[in-house]
Amino acid sequence: MTQQLRVYVPPHPLIKHWLAVARDAATPSVLFRSAITELGRWLTYEAAREWLPTKDATIQTPLDTCPGTVIDAEVPVAVVPILRAGLGLLEGAQTLLPLASIYHLGLQRNEQTLQPSCYLNSMPEKFDPQTRVLITDPMLATGGSIMAAMSELVQRGVEPSLIRIVCVVACPPALQQLNVAYPGLIVYTATIDETLNDQGFIVPGLGDAGDRIFGT
Repeated sequence: MTQQLRVYVPPHPLIKHWLAVARDAATPSVLFRSAITELGRWLTYEAAREWLPTKDATIQTPLDTCPGTVIDAEVPVAVVPILRAGLGLLEGAQTLLPLASIYHLGLQRNEQTLQPSCYLNSMPEKFDPQTRVLITDPMLATGGSIMAAMSELVQRGVEPSLIRIVCVVACPPALQQLNVAYPGLIVYTATIDETLNDQGFIVPGLGDAGDRIFGT
């Protein structure tokens, strides 16, 4: 059976609420940041299902022993925010993944060609092959940035099936590229919008996420 990209849009009322807040052009920067943080938290919660490594344990309660399941801290977990907008989702993700290593990836899009160029990469030359990686990037639009991020991770030994992508809005051009290059990859998004404008922005989208997060 041929693998295909899986895209989950969790039907959670809090995800829907914070997406509506983020979409609203009248939302001030401080509230927009809160919305993106909350979306990072709830989408990471969804992404962690059957992805975070666990192990069986014996728990001593105040009255007796019982079996339990705990996170396996020996299996590395990493979060890779795509700068700068990915930092907005990072705060929410970190509350659920406090032991994760954070590796920043700075990508800047050429406004004429819409192609990304890298200005910062703090990732190691090689990852442990068991490493679970969560990529945070609010907008999957043309696909340039997320494809560049995936390439950097795979070159460093990360197994695509162990990667989860958390975004706020996804668009078909990015999803189609991911499906061709990395079938079996899983994306968690608050919504899927169908259209890009001539500048490569998602419509209706939520505008420039980086500018709105940082008030610039």
